[in-house]
Amino acid sequence: MKKENILILAAHPDDGEFGCGASIHRLSKKYEIHYAAFSPCIKSLPKGSKDTIMFEELKKAAKHLNIKIKNIKFFNYPVRDFFKYRQDILEDMIKLRKEIKPKQIFLPNSNDRHQDHQVIHNEGVRAFKNNNILGYELPWNNIKSINNYFIEISEKNLKAKWKAINEYKSQNFRKYKSFDLFKGLALVRGVQINKKYAESFELIKWNI
Repeated sequence: MKKENILILAAHPDDGEFGCGASIHRLSKKYEIHYAAFSPCIKSLPKGSKDTIMFEELKKAAKHLNIKIKNIKFFNYPVRDFFKYRQDILEDMIKLRKEIKPKQIFLPNSNDRHQDHQVIHNEGVRAFKNNNILGYELPWNNIKSINNYFIEISEKNLKAKWKAINEYKSQNFRKYKSFDLFKGLALVRGVQINKKYAESFELIKWNI
């Protein structure tokens, strides 16, 4: 039987891994995972980096989460300027919807204050209004957040998430690139549902 599809919408190549990497790893047993990254983040890269380095790192990270390279879509929108291309991004998402026909969408949550993430959230909800939608959390971008949907994860899922994140060598300068941070967050979310580890999401829409 053919697997149903899940689509990860990420403004930047590492957003999906940070926000829901362990859940992706868990769900990859049951679903075919697709990943759309909308910017190579050229203006945010360390000096001297290749323009395509984060896309190359995403391909390496995907292997740890059981995402096939053919299921990754790359777009070339300039980082921090997504608001200028809102309609183009929406049209790209509509094409993804028609091509992939996903059952479920993961995207940045509604309280993410990064300007690119806000565009991906707003246009994602618009493009996939008839799909199941969960908003993943990136704590450094959230002053407040809604956590009302939880996915229990295992230590194996958590380690796979970290292996994927660790492929982003170009992002080693980020303070939030820390295994302790993600393990601690998984422990907190786990306590909230009486499990050892979990990832939490904003439930945006769910069809049964």
